[in-house]
Amino acid sequence: MHRRRRTAVTLSAAALLAATPLLTACGNDARPGAAAVVGEQRITVEQLEGRVNAVRAAQRAAIEDQAQYEQVLAGSGELTRSTLHTMVLDRVLARAAHDAGVGVTRKDVQQLRKGLALQAGGEKGLQAAWLQQYNVPPSQLDASLRTEVSAQKLSEALGADMNTPAGQRTFWKALGNASEALGVRLNPRYGTWSVAENGRVGRVDAPTPWVRAVSEPDPGATVL
Repeated sequence: MHRRRRTAVTLSAAALLAATPLLTACGNDARPGAAAVVGEQRITVEQLEGRVNAVRAAQRAAIEDQAQYEQVLAGSGELTRSTLHTMVLDRVLARAAHDAGVGVTRKDVQQLRKGLALQAGGEKGLQAAWLQQYNVPPSQLDASLRTEVSAQKLSEALGADMNTPAGQRTFWKALGNASEALGVRLNPRYGTWSVAENGRVGRVDAPTPWVRAVSEPDPGATVL
């Protein structure tokens, strides 16, 4: 199928790393038993693990070759953290859309799903593509497409052309404002939720100052 990029909600690892020096943490005092707290909503560790297990089960069902499946597992070691990032970002986007007066109907989602299925050569092709590209299992496809529609409508409501840097800044500023209003907090084991000066939001790994870079020798050590 034609490889389709997700709209502005997709935050690549490269973009996140590039923004890291500008990030300011929003806090990490999540409640016990919670993977994250977004406003008054808790994302429990059980919910997070359930989503990750759903992805794993879908991958297992889609890949018959054991060696290929193990290769997929080896290449997705950050699945839990990236899944939590997506779960939090979906809620932040929902808040930004609400603040902008944007709503998404079931018909909107169905229309998008139908169009994407045509591009993918059928419903099975669409499910396979979303699983492979975005780690979205079939059971979560409608929810993911709802987020997709919400992002599109939000950018339109903001007058943000996502093909331009200015439009992207406008969009991310809205998500940054929503993130701050919600007071997103992550369980420290999953890092921190941060807002950059340019408005970009996302999960980042907690700093580990106690880990010494291997390229920096200990001044008290004997160099052999």
